[in-house]
Amino acid sequence: MAKPASITVPTEPIDSTPRPIQREVARGIRCLYAKRSNCGKIAGSVFMMLLTLFLHGCARPSVHEPVTLTLLDEWSNKTFSEARQQELQQFTRETEIRVSLLPSPESARQRLALWKELVGTGASGPDVYGIDVIWPGILNEYFIDLKPYFANEVALQFPAMTAGYTVDNKLVAIAYRADIGLLYYRTDLLRQYGYREPPRTWDELEIMAARIQAGERAKGKKQFWGFVWQGAADEVLTCDALEWQAAEGGGRIIEEDKTISVNNPQAIRAWQRAAHWVGSISPPGVVGYREWDSLNVWVAGDAAFMRNWPSAYVDSQAAGSPIRNKFDTALLPGGKAGRVGTLGGWGLAVSRFSAHPREALELVRYLTRRDVQVKRSRVLSQPPILPELYNLPEVIEPNPRFDLLSQAFRTGIVLRPSNVTGKKYQEVTDAYIREVHSVLTGEKSAPEAAAALENELVRITGFKKEPPHGGSAHP
Repeated sequence: MAKPASITVPTEPIDSTPRPIQREVARGIRCLYAKRSNCGKIAGSVFMMLLTLFLHGCARPSVHEPVTLTLLDEWSNKTFSEARQQELQQFTRETEIRVSLLPSPESARQRLALWKELVGTGASGPDVYGIDVIWPGILNEYFIDLKPYFANEVALQFPAMTAGYTVDNKLVAIAYRADIGLLYYRTDLLRQYGYREPPRTWDELEIMAARIQAGERAKGKKQFWGFVWQGAADEVLTCDALEWQAAEGGGRIIEEDKTISVNNPQAIRAWQRAAHWVGSISPPGVVGYREWDSLNVWVAGDAAFMRNWPSAYVDSQAAGSPIRNKFDTALLPGGKAGRVGTLGGWGLAVSRFSAHPREALELVRYLTRRDVQVKRSRVLSQPPILPELYNLPEVIEPNPRFDLLSQAFRTGIVLRPSNVTGKKYQEVTDAYIREVHSVLTGEKSAPEAAAALENELVRITGFKKEPPHGGSAHP
């Protein structure tokens, strides 16, 4: 069997001493129970995970016993999990390194709480963590710098993806799953109402959505809406609202030079426009919608347009879907500063406490390898992270919409201010969500909310106030 390629082991100190299982179980479960009432199922998963890690750390393999790595990745559906297990089995066949895939909570906030709990103990496992693109600034200190080991691979990736996982010139993780906000639209309805192409600006979307909605309701479809999106008081609202304001030149909330730019006329206008959608072209309940809520309305055939992630395409085109072959995707509408989508996705990071850093690096290299990405794109319709792969017939033919994604990843990305705010990002995004949501629900006016947010961000970060500088999209 093929052996792992030669990799220099990280020089950072490795602490492989296992902690008492009582402490880890208690801390893990306490962290989740402290703020949530629906953690019974989660707590069981946490207990089993920590038990696995404890036994893994206590069992000292013999000289000839194969290494077993532990991988903690995002929660996913059955199809993704089965495909991931097949990838890991192939990795074991190639390298003789075994991998134990650990369970994780479904909620992003619960995942982050668990990740912080695990890395905070300094335990030797998990060895490899899947991390959200907004977590590097929060978890930076717990992972090794991947730049020395993946310089060649990083040079081939979309630059904005690399930027998303880089903190103070340290590559905290390497991208392996890419996401960006997209517009979904009903091709049949656009043709029916005389539109040759989807809207290029948010103002155009308003007009088109209102007209199609009125026409469909006149036919008796009383629950039909022009546009569905995600307005719940959650991280996805940061993604949506950042797209609105960045397209108008309203900045990134906090800029890369650590200036707070959010209180400006462009951002305020963008929030006001979105508030006008609620109850007019969007359901009143959209202020509570997350991704699945908007997707359910869309797949049922009850909306003309939807903002969502690339993964929504699979459900929309599934066998039995009422809108199968009746929709397409486009870049999100734009404004004065262009058309942008918020960067999402996950990367892979190696714990600096891992007892097997050499093998952990090899696993990351495998999961981001060119041929593995190609196969993943065919099996799961998952967008690759290497621009060159978008030119391959075996990638594009089963996924023709990838042409659009390639364009979006090259020219239309806006990054949330997670790396510039580091460990304070959760407070920053919570404050942003709270104020934008208050505008959508009519609790506050947009100017009032922007001023309150600006003052709160100064308090949280200590940064100074300045207007946005130039464009908002990442080059």
